[in-house]
Amino acid sequence: MRVNLIREKLTDGKPVLNGWCSMPCAYSAEVLAHQGYDSLTIDMQHGAIGYESAVAMLQAISTTSTVPLARVPWHDPGIMMKLLDAGAYGLICPMVNNARIAEQFVAACRYPPRGFRSFGPNRATLYSAAGSSAAYAAAADDQVLLFAMIETRDGLANLEEILNVPGLDGVYVGPGDLSLALGAPPTMAPTDPAVVTAIASILEVARSHGRFAAVHTDGPMTARSRFAEGFGLCTLQGDVRLLADGAKQQVEAVRLASDG
Repeated sequence: MRVNLIREKLTDGKPVLNGWCSMPCAYSAEVLAHQGYDSLTIDMQHGAIGYESAVAMLQAISTTSTVPLARVPWHDPGIMMKLLDAGAYGLICPMVNNARIAEQFVAACRYPPRGFRSFGPNRATLYSAAGSSAAYAAAADDQVLLFAMIETRDGLANLEEILNVPGLDGVYVGPGDLSLALGAPPTMAPTDPAVVTAIASILEVARSHGRFAAVHTDGPMTARSRFAEGFGLCTLQGDVRLLADGAKQQVEAVRLASDG
């Protein structure tokens, strides 16, 4: 079965660079996947992406060695199972505020006896190169990565019990929501003391439990800082931001030259 390359990198303590897709477009996902990211996440929470688009994007990402991940829109086992059946090799679950939510998340994504994931890995059998659906099911639990997002006061307060949930691979810090929860403006590079302290605490507790720690950033400088702090996976700017920034830079460059 195809090995989850970012699980290997995280286990070996090597940094994982994650890209982010919010646009429902297989072509743009394919283009990003060819740029050297270790993994690429299809965002079904805040992105404009539905299930059919997500499947096409998973197919597009598969033209490369980039590992396909997805962020689910909510705590819905149905969409979790469908994305895994379609070939996602890892899921990020938002707003995991307590151990009960974490347990349900894990159970929906692991086959019995570890969980209650239903058997029917359609495209996942092809992507994993397992050879058969049964072979995929036998190995999937050891390859699929599961990250619980910590981004609320409840999530912070219940961090220890969340990290104690068997089968959870790690936590993913959402700096925007976490900032809002702690009374600060939302940003991917927080400077508010309470938010900075909270992020450092999440990282420390996750590492003490032997779990992976991931975080969203606003770009290369922040990502380098986060890796230096000890985060294993950092997400760079997403497709929409890259498109907007690139277009704006070119327009402004021409305008400035014309005005001059």
